[in-house]
Amino acid sequence: INAEYMGTPSECLFFFEMNYGQRHENDPAELVIVCSPSLPKMMGSLHPAGALYEKPVNLLQAETQHLAFREALKDHGVKVLDVRDILSDIGDSVRLRCALEDLAGSSLKYVNLTEESDKDSYYVSDSYKAEVLKAASPEQLVNIVLTRPTVTIQCSGRDTGYQARYEFEPLTNLVFVRDQQVTTKKGIVMAHLRSPQRQAEINVMKFCFMKLGLPVIGQVPEGGYLEGGDFFPAGDDLCFIGIGLRSDINAVNYMMSHDLFGTHRVAVVDDRFDQSQDRMHLDCVFNLISSHCCLMFEGMMGENSPKKRLVDEYTKDLTGHYRKTREAIEFRQYLQDNGYSIIPVSAEAQLKYGCNVLNLGNGVVVAVNNETARDIVRSPQFSGDVKWLDFSEITNMYGAVHCASQVVKRKPPMVKTSRL
Repeated sequence: INAEYMGTPSECLFFFEMNYGQRHENDPAELVIVCSPSLPKMMGSLHPAGALYEKPVNLLQAETQHLAFREALKDHGVKVLDVRDILSDIGDSVRLRCALEDLAGSSLKYVNLTEESDKDSYYVSDSYKAEVLKAASPEQLVNIVLTRPTVTIQCSGRDTGYQARYEFEPLTNLVFVRDQQVTTKKGIVMAHLRSPQRQAEINVMKFCFMKLGLPVIGQVPEGGYLEGGDFFPAGDDLCFIGIGLRSDINAVNYMMSHDLFGTHRVAVVDDRFDQSQDRMHLDCVFNLISSHCCLMFEGMMGENSPKKRLVDEYTKDLTGHYRKTREAIEFRQYLQDNGYSIIPVSAEAQLKYGCNVLNLGNGVVVAVNNETARDIVRSPQFSGDVKWLDFSEITNMYGAVHCASQVVKRKPPMVKTSRL
């Protein structure tokens, strides 16, 4: 992608009026990126375990539930953009069309099993591929990007002279748009995912951000792992980042050394003892549902818990560098030290994604587990409201509403100024 900005005219006014980033999880969400289930999810549903899914999936029901999720966000006044629409919306722009063709070209491979003649070489050449892509509709190009096909040809001795075999490496987990990046107070940072089959998702999301004119301020390099489900912004002073099964300290150190968090303190929540797939990310066991109220999996609370998390706190010194100022503080204790009220989530509810809620701002929460939703609104520590959604077919893929959304813009609180 050579263009610094590829946004479509219909989006320009909206985007250039905005500053990007997340100061606090409880600030009102204004712009959310999602990715609706489609052809790659159908391919993934053929073998759920191989696609990193928890259970078999009914794709039609998943599409219906995801649509209801998008409508719930829109009803709350949130601008919602779908990855498929971002990719395919090119209007009459030749620049956008060429950029999409180039992205599709990087996703499409040709292989020749035949002893090559000049003619054979042409049919697996970049020139032939470019001809194919030039003729394709935007929707076809998007399907190529999302399914990553390899076409293997060999001589048939009849008809067109060739026969083909098709293989695909579909982006079966792109519905979970949380993980490919984090959106901090300073902006968007591209991640580095643990699973090799998910790495291509990062390029797709980065393409979308560049097309929309959303600045990407950094990218975690090889040697570190970062996944967005491990990050929570908690104000100008503090943010939380989980490490353990997915993200690691190397990525955190990279972000701190490049000042990508933008906060005075960084709380590194270390999953040192548990490391379970059922609690793979911090948003599986914890969430911020108001400015000083949070959800927390009760099974990891306390010094004696075998699933406990420990917090190392890093604070900026006078030179702007982060230094470790607290070490190995039990997570519940750390939260209480920082003035948070905690609503416990049972083991059963945690496995049903009770903690994986989405805070739309000012204590308006979208939840997928009814038990947790009721516990939240009955708690005297919480004064907001909860919207419950049936998201069961999406949770069968190993994630819920926090996983399935990337909030790239929240509205910070108004700064009061005094008149002299």
